[in-house]
Amino acid sequence: MKSILLNLFLIIGFIPVFSCQAQSTNSSEKDPYNYQTPSRDGTGKIYMGREISQVMGFQGKAWLERPNREEEEGISIALKNLPITEESIVADIGAGSGYYSFRIAALVPNGKVYAVEIQDEAISYLNDKIEDLKIENVETVKGSEKSPNLPEKSVDLAIMVDVYHELAYPAEILQNIYKSLKPNGKILLLEYRGEDPSINIKPLHKMTENQVKKELKANGFKFVKNGKFLPIQHFLIFEKAD
Repeated sequence: MKSILLNLFLIIGFIPVFSCQAQSTNSSEKDPYNYQTPSRDGTGKIYMGREISQVMGFQGKAWLERPNREEEEGISIALKNLPITEESIVADIGAGSGYYSFRIAALVPNGKVYAVEIQDEAISYLNDKIEDLKIENVETVKGSEKSPNLPEKSVDLAIMVDVYHELAYPAEILQNIYKSLKPNGKILLLEYRGEDPSINIKPLHKMTENQVKKELKANGFKFVKNGKFLPIQHFLIFEKAD
């Protein structure tokens, strides 16, 4: 947590990108969002009492690939605890540089990883890396602000790593993920722990377990567990409610 890169992160507020800032300033009767004057690092768009954070772009990919990320976040432990098999179909939503996508691909040799991004620059980077590494079970998908654009009932696990808090349309994304999951499909969110003030991350870039549960429940998911094994993040698993 004391690395130069982490200090840089705290200054610029970089988070892996999947969504853009909200463009609308007016809510409608059916709009699940409210709007206010943006706070620092916020968009002013509110979902279920939570202000959606600002987002920064793919120019921060060096943060994703920093050498000490394993030490800071316990990546190998997270990967070891993924609810997958060698045949699983996994969607890495907000894949960024593919840090998780390519590591997960090695765990599903008979399955597949959809690396979902909305930025053309990220898609190009991922495609080049797929070609360079000659990886056959990773496929890029161009998502949108409201949908990851995945095939219906095709995914065993959808994962978002430090991404969910910045989605401009979390309700729509969750509803479309729900459609893409198989009957027993799961969704996993890794988010910096908002309950812990000692985790030196900007408040809007952290989430509490209770807030995540509230938002996922509202969109058809039931809580399975929160792994307590990561140094600074929640490991929150949900599945489709009956």
